[in-house]
Amino acid sequence: MTDSLDPVVAKFVDALNSGDRQAFYALLTDDATMSDDGNDRDLRQWTESEVFGSDGRMDVESVSDGGRSLVADYTNSRWGSMRTAWRFTVSGDRISRFETGQA
Repeated sequence: MTDSLDPVVAKFVDALNSGDRQAFYALLTDDATMSDDGNDRDLRQWTESEVFGSDGRMDVESVSDGGRSLVADYTNSRWGSMRTAWRFTVSGDRISRFETGQA
């Protein structure tokens, strides 16, 4: 399923799933923003808590919007497994915003 993702979004998913902080943050613009369930969050604080601090992983179920939106089974050690929607704003070869929340 990840082969139908926008190439930058595919790298985001790969970096997240491999726990590679350096690759993950390198994909984000310096002023990147994000939201969770419609609420803007501090991107680094959220990511450290919900991804890297709790072994976050996503299994992509479907892709739309030219590979910049996806639905995934997201699992971490804090919340377990949940169906989530993700939408990405890609600026050049980096992500300037992502939005996630329960699907």
